[in-house]
Amino acid sequence: MDDVVSLDPDLLELARTARTVAVLTGAGMSAESGVPTFREPGKGLWDRWSPAQLATPEAWEADPELVWSWYLWRARQVRLLRPNDGHRALARWARTARVRVVTQNVDDLHERAGSEVLAHLHGSLFAFRCSACGTPYPGDLVDGLGLDRAEGLDEPVRERPPACPACGGPVRPGVVWFGELLPEGAMERAAEAVAQADLVVVVGTSGLVQPAASLPLIAAGRGIPVVEVNPEDTALTPHATWSVRAGSARALPRLAPGGGAEPASR
Repeated sequence: MDDVVSLDPDLLELARTARTVAVLTGAGMSAESGVPTFREPGKGLWDRWSPAQLATPEAWEADPELVWSWYLWRARQVRLLRPNDGHRALARWARTARVRVVTQNVDDLHERAGSEVLAHLHGSLFAFRCSACGTPYPGDLVDGLGLDRAEGLDEPVRERPPACPACGGPVRPGVVWFGELLPEGAMERAAEAVAQADLVVVVGTSGLVQPAASLPLIAAGRGIPVVEVNPEDTALTPHATWSVRAGSARALPRLAPGGGAEPASR
């Protein structure tokens, strides 16, 4: 495959001049850094583990040690990974425009690349809080794992959740489980960012998971240009102004101003 991603000159010009950009990212963006997805056939996390055992309030009530250990294992794995060129391109773009990042991903790769995230729609692996009183946990529960230490991370190791310093309740992962509400205010902030944008960039999402899938349609309904960055067609494709058939690590460095992209024909 040719490494050069051709972008429409009108899209490049809009990216250069846009004052406010809303960026919506999904699992495909993190997958390019090595973060496993949930549903990819043969590789997804749900091929190895059951959501009913790990990703519901009922699972937590039934076996908090199992759930805690699995999510801590995932957090430690993420710490071994690095932001890709797409993450870094978005951080660079924010130097010349107001770039508002909304993500469905629960990792911290955007933040480690230098971006400020407006909303983690599905929570974060690193936003631990008390399961009883909701108080955020103040310490580093990932043990300050260095990026060069991979030993011992092939499988989860059963650990007991720490106690909340405020009430003594068990600390839980800060992710959104099936059957739970999104973090308070997250969807409202995301919808506002999309409605106020000059350009909406949708990266690595299937366009199927609600309510996040509705966000690009808000922009399309208002006549705001939407560019989809994804190697394959998705449910969003018919509504996108432009569709860039490449992954984030190849496409975003060319789309973001200052990345050295040369205008190319459609």
